[in-house]
Amino acid sequence: MEQVMVIHGNEACVRGAIAAGCRFFAGYPITPASEVAELMAEMLPKQGGIFMQMEDEIASVCSLIGAAWGGAKACTATSGPGFSLMQEGFGYAVATETPCVCINVQRGGPSTGQPTSSSQQDIYQAKYGSHGDYEVIAYAPASAQECFDLTVKAFNAAEKYRVPVFVMSDEVVGHTREKVRIPEKLELYERRKPSVPPGEYALFRGGPDGRLDGMPAFNQGYKLMVDGQLHDEWGTRAGPSVEESAKLVRRLCDKVLKHDGDLLDVESRYLDDAEVAVVSWGSAVRPAMQAVRQARVNGIKAGCLKLRIVWPFPDSVIYDLAGKVDRILVPEMNVGKIVREVERAAHGRADVMGLPKLGGALHTPAEILAAIEGR
Repeated sequence: MEQVMVIHGNEACVRGAIAAGCRFFAGYPITPASEVAELMAEMLPKQGGIFMQMEDEIASVCSLIGAAWGGAKACTATSGPGFSLMQEGFGYAVATETPCVCINVQRGGPSTGQPTSSSQQDIYQAKYGSHGDYEVIAYAPASAQECFDLTVKAFNAAEKYRVPVFVMSDEVVGHTREKVRIPEKLELYERRKPSVPPGEYALFRGGPDGRLDGMPAFNQGYKLMVDGQLHDEWGTRAGPSVEESAKLVRRLCDKVLKHDGDLLDVESRYLDDAEVAVVSWGSAVRPAMQAVRQARVNGIKAGCLKLRIVWPFPDSVIYDLAGKVDRILVPEMNVGKIVREVERAAHGRADVMGLPKLGGALHTPAEILAAIEGR
């Protein structure tokens, strides 16, 4: 039977993770994500899972990777400074194609920044935070319901594409308490064992679509060489080989980028006849939608495109949108980051304007409406 609960976004992430099969959590408490760890400590052992509070975020992400290779679906949660500390670990997870999930409840930065205030400043860090060339997947919930839904999606994507997946929440979304529907049954992507016996199995041999053939755990009879250095399909170090190194990096990128259509997750509102579009994500969605509705009342043909996935960026959707509207507005709680991606994807087909806001305060509908009206 479907459950209906009134919970905040952080709890919805916890319930989504457990429903998706998460049975290992390692983390270090940090505002405004601390409730995720607290609730995991309470709820995960009841499901036969393991909770570990680590000494810091570096230990947390390393434990996460180890648990995944031990056979568990695993996640962590953090904010700001902790997300920074985890970046080298995420790079290692990319290179070793380790499925894992990180819930980042964003706060204002840089440095210790604004521990109790909201921001959307980490969105580039999710994609570019570690060194080298690689691709990840990042979702952006705008409500407690989406915290649940997109956390489930994050686990499915992590298992399917064997990459770190980020749930880019923020303080407003994480602490907003509202109705959440938890379905009785969910579509889950379960971890598969390789289709070939140990003697024939190459740990990092990609198929035609770049994805790997199952994922064995340690102590299952497979020879596993899990090394962060660039390697061949058997896991043997291949850094000196230009051909093998280039082949691996290209596959790590393509296995995500070439499936951007499958990963696409956006919602359109009032865009059929829109002349002005607001592209929003995360906590900025609510004031954006209210502003669009008021603009319609005022006789302005406005619409909203909500991005539920940010990486890989939905280039084709933005390109098509830019060909239908005159202007695109992008409200963000940062100096203006996703607006650059919108400008790039629009290819000059529409005027693109950012609406940055700093200091930890959410946009008001009136501020966005003023921009829609050109004031």
